[in-house]
Amino acid sequence: MGIDKFNAEGYYDPTAYDALTKIEQREKAARTFRPLVYICSPYSGDIERNTDSARRYSRFAVAMGYIPIAPHLLFTQFLDDSDPDERELGLFFGNVLMSKCSEVWVFGSHISSGMRAEINWAKRKNYPIRYFSSQCKEVL
Repeated sequence: MGIDKFNAEGYYDPTAYDALTKIEQREKAARTFRPLVYICSPYSGDIERNTDSARRYSRFAVAMGYIPIAPHLLFTQFLDDSDPDERELGLFFGNVLMSKCSEVWVFGSHISSGMRAEINWAKRKNYPIRYFSSQCKEVL
């Protein structure tokens, strides 16, 4: 159902029609385009807590209008993070995905060795990096 050019009384109302059309176009654009964002947060250590946090950070990215890419939630499903070769492979896969993202979002105050490698890679490639607290507040 489209927006009607006439008001409830049947009179032509171009101002309201134009305003509502613009709002509808913005909402449609928000639904059709969502940039990818790379989620950088700790995995090693307290894996259960860190996994829950990464999920929360991903939900935050969705709420902000982005599509989150959290490699440590994906690749640990089939790669063994405790195996140095597989960990290195996972980091490589993450770097490939990072190249497709519009920004890198770093969460929390603790920077793990894996995060440090991701941040250094992003800096070398001049990818935009944003920092957030563990409560999802941007740190400038």
